[in-house]
Amino acid sequence: MAPRSFWKGYLKLSLVTCPVAMMPATSEGEKLRFHTLNARTGNRVVSRYVDAQTGKPVAEDDEVKGYPRGEDEHVILEDDEIEAVALESTRTIDIDMFVPADSIGWIWLDKPHYLTPDDPIGEEAFCVIRDAMAATDTVGISRLVLYRRERAVMLEPRGRGIVVWTLRYGDEVRPQGDYFAQIEQEPVDNRLLKLVTRLIDERSTAWDPAMVGDPVQDRLLDIIAAKKRGRKRPAKTKAKAEEPAASGNVVNIMEALKKSIAAESKPKRR
Repeated sequence: MAPRSFWKGYLKLSLVTCPVAMMPATSEGEKLRFHTLNARTGNRVVSRYVDAQTGKPVAEDDEVKGYPRGEDEHVILEDDEIEAVALESTRTIDIDMFVPADSIGWIWLDKPHYLTPDDPIGEEAFCVIRDAMAATDTVGISRLVLYRRERAVMLEPRGRGIVVWTLRYGDEVRPQGDYFAQIEQEPVDNRLLKLVTRLIDERSTAWDPAMVGDPVQDRLLDIIAAKKRGRKRPAKTKAKAEEPAASGNVVNIMEALKKSIAAESKPKRR
């Protein structure tokens, strides 16, 4: 059963409007979580704000937001001042513009959401907008208040629906040139390239979601299950990863690749 929508509003393009529903495309509901407890009493520990100088708890009504402008000096912003600069409409995805689908790099994509029509009458308008973007190979750009903050979003046609991606803010993305520019652009030895290509071919397989499973969580669940049954599961010592041997020249790389290919070519035991 599909999860219930966490957001409902309208998709708008010029004078075309239709009701829509949105839900996160990913979930952390199955992620293992722990409570912090007092080891002496077994009671849960709660967090609260305290004054950094007096150490006394701060009442919620006394909490304000401050921007640091010096040591122990802040510019205070009231809640109504922050709300005044927020996007006026929080329930309408008004598509401002369209850009080529391949013009937005992966690094700008933040969190995906599924967008679906929320009314049989408005479904046709939804499908027309979706199919028009697919036909022109474009994606829509809009702004929306999500998770208590105004965000730029990208609307991407996907199958029968639309995926709404929240986009990272401009100051969150670091230019790759700051890091990759120092890598030398000398041509790679063609012999090495062929060997690595062969190694890739040996290890190529179809994508399977099981590849991104969480073995640590599985082992923790085993420990929890054993403790529920009243048995103390012995802790396993973590195997120390072997340090890769340093390869200082092309000859070492060549030998390592040949040994790797020879190992990959051997029939694996079942």
